[in-house]
Amino acid sequence: MYHMTPRHAALQAIASAEYQLQQVNFTETHMKDLFGKNVFSEAVQRERLPKPIFKALQKTIKQGAPLDPAIADTVAAAMKDWAIEHGATHFTHLFQPMTGLTAEKHDSFVVPTGDGKAILEFSGKELVRGEPDASSFPSGGIRATFEARGYTAWDPTSPAYILESPNGATLVIPTAFLSWTGEALDKKTPLLRSMAALSNQALRILRLFGNTEARRVFTTVGSEQEYFLIDKNFYYARPDLINAGRTLFGAPPPKGQEMEDQYFAHIHERVLACMADCEAQLFKLGVPVKTRHNEVAPSQHEIAPMFEDSNLATDHQMTIMEVLRKTAPRYGLACLLHEKPFAGINGSGKHNNWSMATDTGENLLEPGDTPHDNAQFLVFCVAVIRAVAKYPELLRVSVASAHNDHRLGANEAPPAIMSIFLGDQLQDVIDQLEKGAAKSTKQGGYLEIGVSVLPKLPKHA
Repeated sequence: MYHMTPRHAALQAIASAEYQLQQVNFTETHMKDLFGKNVFSEAVQRERLPKPIFKALQKTIKQGAPLDPAIADTVAAAMKDWAIEHGATHFTHLFQPMTGLTAEKHDSFVVPTGDGKAILEFSGKELVRGEPDASSFPSGGIRATFEARGYTAWDPTSPAYILESPNGATLVIPTAFLSWTGEALDKKTPLLRSMAALSNQALRILRLFGNTEARRVFTTVGSEQEYFLIDKNFYYARPDLINAGRTLFGAPPPKGQEMEDQYFAHIHERVLACMADCEAQLFKLGVPVKTRHNEVAPSQHEIAPMFEDSNLATDHQMTIMEVLRKTAPRYGLACLLHEKPFAGINGSGKHNNWSMATDTGENLLEPGDTPHDNAQFLVFCVAVIRAVAKYPELLRVSVASAHNDHRLGANEAPPAIMSIFLGDQLQDVIDQLEKGAAKSTKQGGYLEIGVSVLPKLPKHA
């Protein structure tokens, strides 16, 4: 008698399944109208806040000025009214404990009045501070369990937004997470501290070059998120994928990535529908997703946003992963975000396109056409090189996790070492500086294609 194996059962289920793909009609609702629809953005703040309150809040957001506690009640009232108009029934302080995930506790706007009725309230105190129990979050042993009170603190530089669900919506407020003794218990607080320190020192250098207009320097990041989408029947047939996020044993597939024919290949209809759905949700949340494509490994894909302020980009990165995870099942898929879910093929990296910029729009790591006589650029470039050389341990620790260390050094992943590649042009300039003074810059010219009808393409040096 034939006995069907779990794999055969999964294949049979896949072959017989019919999926009703959810269509996102971009002819009726254009992307530009979707973008930021569910975000308490600068435009919404300008419309709903009194002018002095709006200016004070923007001074904190754009210039890093201390937050004025006096504006909290007015901002909270405007935020609550806006959220309720979008169907919100609850609010939550979203934070990033040291688990690699986000955490949240939802509270209702409803406050009983004592006569059998209720009103909707959201105070400035509730906006500015929350008190989640911190006893069960990782702390590195810095305090005892009975000293486990934790506080969430509103981060006004990352705008609040509406998270929709089938039964209502929630006002989500990005926050930092601290212990009652002031230690950081999250990933956001150290990031904000480091960005403030970098801004102070970078402004000091800019003043030496005569720049008196810039009032803030911030880092920018665009994180390229790689991920796997596999049929849910295969996923549920593998307890190791369900529990560990990766396979722990098994035979290699008959065809892996040897031909590299998956890379940038045509995107399967079901996968493309899932991608479009994710993008529509992310546009509503103001996430500037730009690129989608197939990656090298079978069933591997990538979504990449445009670069933005590192703090906001990090919050958006967590949002991207959550949207991918919750959307995939609608299309009969499971999204794997583990850095190395399968042996023998590429893992999923998160390339960071990092730079520094001023609040006036100047990219401090833009070399220009003649970097040899761009002294300001050279100072910042050499400062980055020096930082990597002096503090490689800090950089290494910042990307060290059980998942990522399992990926590093395998199948095109970079080895677990820190190095810098400048390119021929900048390397030549640095070599000249080491010998005395930089007097010239190599030019890239144009690629010689040999086909007259194709455009001339500039060649990066």
